[in-house]
Amino acid sequence: MTEKADIVALITEGIHDKKGRRVSLIDLSGIESAAASNFIICEGTSTMQVAAIADNIREHLQEKAGIKPYNYDGYQNAQWIVIDYGDTLVHVFIREMRERYNLEELWSDAPVTEIPDLD
Repeated sequence: MTEKADIVALITEGIHDKKGRRVSLIDLSGIESAAASNFIICEGTSTMQVAAIADNIREHLQEKAGIKPYNYDGYQNAQWIVIDYGDTLVHVFIREMRERYNLEELWSDAPVTEIPDLD
């Protein structure tokens, strides 16, 4: 398994552990102007769940692979938290914010993989 696949799998596990939903992986590696090679997008049903998902992703990657994010932001209102792992940016949204910013549509020229919810 490649390093990219490892980090995507670990992030997905961290999301699913806290019942995050509608996980999407956007492969931006073919787009020169993109800020990262991958966006992983998911959502929670409340600001409390969004913060819990983001915390769990960070803790899961630290525990399982010793990977710390370069940065993260959005905990102030916990409607959209972004976690920066260099080549991979994780976006944890509350549903209303995800629909408003619609990153999947913004990057519609990139391949999107929907990762099924666990339940």
